Amino acid sequence: MRKAEKVVITTAVTGSVNVPSQSPYLPLSADQVVEAALGAIEAGSAVVHLHARHPDGRPAWEPEVFAQIVPRITEATDAVINITTGGSSAMTMEQRLAGATAFEPELASMNMGSMNFVYSGIADRVTHWEHDWERPYVLNTWSQPFVNTFDRIEHTLRTLGATGTKFEFECYDIGHLYSLAHFVDKGLVQAPLLIQGVFGILGGIGADHENLEHMVRIADKLFGDDYSFSAFAAGRDQMQFATHSAWLGGHVRVGLEDSLWLGKGRLAESNAQQVTKIRAVVEDLGKQIATPDDARALLGLRGRATSSKGSALA
Repeated sequence: MRKAEKVVITTAVTGSVNVPSQSPYLPLSADQVVEAALGAIEAGSAVVHLHARHPDGRPAWEPEVFAQIVPRITEATDAVINITTGGSSAMTMEQRLAGATAFEPELASMNMGSMNFVYSGIADRVTHWEHDWERPYVLNTWSQPFVNTFDRIEHTLRTLGATGTKFEFECYDIGHLYSLAHFVDKGLVQAPLLIQGVFGILGGIGADHENLEHMVRIADKLFGDDYSFSAFAAGRDQMQFATHSAWLGGHVRVGLEDSLWLGKGRLAESNAQQVTKIRAVVEDLGKQIATPDDARALLGLRGRATSSKGSALA
């Protein structure tokens, strides 16, 4: 991997997995997502990874919802915007791409394969549901996989790639690295790559530190120095895996999409709290924190642009 000269902190602000009944601090409305993103950026996050939600917490795909979020962040900061193409397993492919297609961000997430992406266990831990949609939503993941077939991956690479968007390649298992190598060989993906190792999702690779080091070894074998690496683990292992990634020379990702916790038995009250915590860890390792422009240079991003729709994008 390319050893990080400066460590890029990505904050995944809200996601589509966790539900309002799990935490009163999960950003839901557009105003809350914007406030959470701006707080994370102020705390040191160079990149914000964005999903959208309706005010009751249901995952949203509509461009008009993203329009209440993205321009307000780009007008206030120079942070790199990373918009999901994963959405949720309940969305169609067109819906999953709607936000990124509308705003043509510098970065977009890309899940590198179809998989069982199971978080039905949330239903075992919640004793009171705030909204009727939540319990059926999480239980449905037991029987409905997340589908991202090769034709869908290729479509996304061609569609968004034509706008200059690059990708955060989310690899939930070792096989996803080989899938990525296939698209590199086809010429649909160019270096430098950003590989995001994802650990601890039921259906993907487990949150074992040996797995993190194994993923880096295989990525080194496949891509040499043509990639930057970042890692996170869902839930309680979030900070440990971010620390391990930074120690190996990689970047880090935190945020309430990935974990609702700040420490054992303590809910994070904001995304900024998690950024502040991992920033202190990274600096204690003797490493510098990347600014948004540092991140652009390290990851080979195109830089800020103005779309034909007139929105300032990052």
